[in-house]
Amino acid sequence: MKKSAAPGQTSEHLPLISNRFVYTATALIAVLAALSVVINLGGRRLGAELALAGHSDSTQAFLITIGQDQLRLTANTIRFEAQRRDGPAERADLYLLWPEMSGYRSELRARFDDVTQPDGLIFVQLSQSTMSRDMSGRVEPIYSHLFEGPPENGPHGLTLHRLKSDAGYGNEVLLTAHRPGESDFAVRCILPPEGTPASSGDCQRDIHVGRDLSVLYRFSSALLSDWSAIDTAVRTYVTSHLDHSAASSSAFTKIADEPARNDSL
Repeated sequence: MKKSAAPGQTSEHLPLISNRFVYTATALIAVLAALSVVINLGGRRLGAELALAGHSDSTQAFLITIGQDQLRLTANTIRFEAQRRDGPAERADLYLLWPEMSGYRSELRARFDDVTQPDGLIFVQLSQSTMSRDMSGRVEPIYSHLFEGPPENGPHGLTLHRLKSDAGYGNEVLLTAHRPGESDFAVRCILPPEGTPASSGDCQRDIHVGRDLSVLYRFSSALLSDWSAIDTAVRTYVTSHLDHSAASSSAFTKIADEPARNDSL
């Protein structure tokens, strides 16, 4: 006659691993696998975003209203992510390769990021006009009263005008050039001392385009030899991106009672 198992003694027929443990372990493995996939995908996305470093290589076009003007601008030409959207805006900041006048592309990232190549970009700020005259139109009524000393021969056929120290322009000078049939060209620059490299935006000029658009553009003084070509290219670029059909629509929305201001005076 077999003896019954003593109380508390484990039966040899009980499984070494319970079903509950198997289910729990399987679920945990599944969760870890899913988490691994999420981390992998998230890491790739984060890596791509870090690689772009605020740039966008998208050519999606946005319809942006600035004052009385509407423009269609692609994402890869707009500098700041917050401005890459449709609708009214106080301003839009662009950066364009020179001389291509095109936006960011990943294969050309070095030309956007390399501070040792300051002559590769043109920076453009679009805002509603706050003055009736652009920089060329302000030479005679404003700047000429701030000149100090006689005009000097400037670089690349330009005439250099030094500004009074108390005029509020720091080390800037005004460079001008006569253009037959047009208003005189005018640009303000901080010219680097001889032997010192120029920065990427040490020259600036503003022009009027469209109905009421002020176009302030900055470029390196290393590009002053191309001053005429740059001026034409910027005007042509902005004009070609104006959306006249949208502006004439009855759904046209005007920005704000308080127009944007810039430092173009």
